[in-house]
Amino acid sequence: MAQLQLDVARIARARESARRIGRQVHEDSSRKTTTTVERATLRLMGIDGVDENQVPLPNRVVEHLRERGLLAHGAAPLVAGAMDAQGMSAQQVAEAVAHGRLAIERPRDEARARALADASAAHMCDHIATQRASRAARIAASGEPPTPWLYLIVATGNIYEDIVQARAAAEQGADIVAVIRSTGQSLLDYVPYGATTEGFGGTYATQENFRLMRAALDEVGEKAKRYIRLTNYCSGLCMPEIAAMGAMERLDMMLNDSMYGIIFRDINMQRTFIDQFFSRMVNGYAGIIINTGEDNYLTTADAVEAAHTVLASQLINEQFAVLSGLTPDLMGLGHAFEIDPALENGFLWELAHAQLVRQVFPEASLKYMPPTKHMTGNIFRGHVQDALFNIASTVTNQHIHLLGMMTEAIHTPFIQDRYLSIENARYVFRTMRDLHSEIEFKPGGQIEQRAQQVLAETEAILAEVERTGLPAAIAKGTFADISRRPDGGKGLDGVLAKADDYHNPFPALMLQGH
Repeated sequence: MAQLQLDVARIARARESARRIGRQVHEDSSRKTTTTVERATLRLMGIDGVDENQVPLPNRVVEHLRERGLLAHGAAPLVAGAMDAQGMSAQQVAEAVAHGRLAIERPRDEARARALADASAAHMCDHIATQRASRAARIAASGEPPTPWLYLIVATGNIYEDIVQARAAAEQGADIVAVIRSTGQSLLDYVPYGATTEGFGGTYATQENFRLMRAALDEVGEKAKRYIRLTNYCSGLCMPEIAAMGAMERLDMMLNDSMYGIIFRDINMQRTFIDQFFSRMVNGYAGIIINTGEDNYLTTADAVEAAHTVLASQLINEQFAVLSGLTPDLMGLGHAFEIDPALENGFLWELAHAQLVRQVFPEASLKYMPPTKHMTGNIFRGHVQDALFNIASTVTNQHIHLLGMMTEAIHTPFIQDRYLSIENARYVFRTMRDLHSEIEFKPGGQIEQRAQQVLAETEAILAEVERTGLPAAIAKGTFADISRRPDGGKGLDGVLAKADDYHNPFPALMLQGH
């Protein structure tokens, strides 16, 4: 396989800086919890549904505990204590709270309440482990497709229309179907309930929508004798809750970045750092591949000048993932083919960037994103740009390949546009399948020099971030040329300090062995 001669000591130093950066943030964050971590915990204990005003019951219970000054102790033992005292299930406790029939108190026997919470959590962990085993069995029966896996999106706003398009995509050859989430859902501090038919620019992420799409893809996969992976988004204010729902319903991938919500959605960084740990922990336990969002940096910053910020962020994302129990095969670190096509030798730089990422993360399930920033209404040029992206992907052995669409600068692509994109990629992948093992990068050539330059800049910027701390670096606009303050953004009111006796049963169960 073609390899660049990289400075491995420099890679090691950059990774060690990222490790210390991640550890510091994690230590600061671990003293606090958030309302959505507690809501996710209650969902994992079996609470679901909405009240008469369509307010989710996990929200009702968490707000009830917060109003009573109890939430800092952890929702799980408090609800478990109420279950024990009232002879109720977790769902019945939530319904009684929502209807004003029950006020939750501190348990009389706190050790017993903790033990009951632990038992309830273990039951859900068994369910999630069964779902993970089911995925593995289905993949073993049909075999894995060759990489790069073809990743296609559906985005009608109506889950039933999404299913029609997802079936078509799978039948045309997609390995992964991603259901794009409704615009703005990342800023909702609750999770909508049930099947939904009216999203804007995408479809709401709900547990019922997950269940419906999972069943549809299983059905079409059985006919095609392939396992079709399902992707959704657990970014935003409800990151842990959506991760929990995805684990319960056997999703396979989740958009889950440690900094995306801070930078691109102005969600408070304290909230995000706490939520990303819990959500990634759930994803790791469920065997769900996370997708990070470094490709987005290149939509607001120049892809040549900011290439090192992509690699630096990937190294930080990797360390947060390690802390959450994710193994390298579950790290879908993101990057993108976004250099201005008018740049002379731009394709060489794209190869340099893609190969650099591949070698820095040799075991990761890298997610490579197509050109979007420089796509225009010229669909013919767009199709050529996508073909070059496809070549870069197969030559550098990317893992997850989000297909480019020639019409995406004009409208939401139609089914036939997706077919042409699949045809383009399959043609390139088939005819160039072993090209990577037949070529070599010229030692000291332009591609290698560019990769070494980006690596050196990455080491330098991570050393600076380590010196100032990640919150200060984000405040300076280090990533994507966007500045966010530690005390700014949405959701800070959902962050609270843990009491000394705080208890949540899931980390001990889900991080065993890590």
